[in-house]
Amino acid sequence: MSKLGDLGAKLYRGEVGYDFVGKRKIWYGISILITITAIVGLAVRGLNMGIEFEGGAVFNTPKTSVSVSKADEIAEEASGHDAIVQKLGNDTLRIQIAGVDTDKSDRIKAELAKELDINADDINADLVGPSWGEQIANKAWQGLAIFMILVVIYLAIAFEWRMAVAALIALIHDITITVGVYALVGFEVTPGTVIGLLTILGYSLYDTVVVFDSLKEQSKDLAKQTRFTYSEVANRSINSTLVRSINTTVVALLPVAGLLFIGGGFLGAGMLNDISLSLFVGLAAGAYSSIFIATPLVADLKETEPQMKALKKRVLAKRRAAAAKGESAEAATEPVGDDPQDDDAEDAAPAVVGPRSGPRSQPTRNRGRGRPSGKRR
Repeated sequence: MSKLGDLGAKLYRGEVGYDFVGKRKIWYGISILITITAIVGLAVRGLNMGIEFEGGAVFNTPKTSVSVSKADEIAEEASGHDAIVQKLGNDTLRIQIAGVDTDKSDRIKAELAKELDINADDINADLVGPSWGEQIANKAWQGLAIFMILVVIYLAIAFEWRMAVAALIALIHDITITVGVYALVGFEVTPGTVIGLLTILGYSLYDTVVVFDSLKEQSKDLAKQTRFTYSEVANRSINSTLVRSINTTVVALLPVAGLLFIGGGFLGAGMLNDISLSLFVGLAAGAYSSIFIATPLVADLKETEPQMKALKKRVLAKRRAAAAKGESAEAATEPVGDDPQDDDAEDAAPAVVGPRSGPRSQPTRNRGRGRPSGKRR
């Protein structure tokens, strides 16, 4: 078995583990800091909306030896607006200029033909009206709102409302960070960006649901035992699915990184940046939120219940009693033979959370009874 696979098996069995839930205030602080940075970037710089949303003109030139930087300078002087120039195949240029109407488009086309030394009839000009872009933006927001509502309803039915709330907060967290990064780097927002954003929300939700499913299974009849609190079981759920989350995230990020850094950066295919940046940032943020945000939030919400509060008090009281007797904290999690509830919990309770000594398969002995622990005959 590989080292990573062996680590995954140990995490799943509870032989090793990291206290993600116990250190949740650190993760909350990091997320708040990143979110504030994203919001400030969005408020100060704003989004660089493409012509599909703002309206404008796209000019496609025939083959030319003019460089991208020179064409960009010519287009901005001719239009008085910022231009986006991309080199296409066969040395042709694609020039995008936002906020241009029909009359202005004809004048810009003539100026471009003159400065680029090209016949004006050889330049193809396509106009996009701002009303069409506004309709796209409205449809995108409607689709996002419907998606969020369906997610909350599904999770509330399949799991519980606390998990639905935590997943919704995690999704909003991912959207905010992704949009903020777009504002900070100044990449153009196009319909491809919207597609990428919706894609990463689905991925983030999938990763979160995997952890929630493990938590739901391990927390069955949790109140009937006195070995672990809800937060500890939640932490075990994260650890048991950690390697799976890492594997799926890395596999998903590699091709997206190829599109963003090699295709869009090194090879200069700028149009790939529209969708690849949202995918790259969103996938990373989604993996982070499913581990460090969603499940700890569920634990916080769940432990406000009177039943879970009482369970936590019983677990801590049992451990304090064990410590007063000079027993180890690990021994405090073993079932006590004189307590029928604890005997029954041996089979119902989840595996040990965090490091432990000795294989789980070895039976423990009831104190003073001289027989293996288990259900009473």
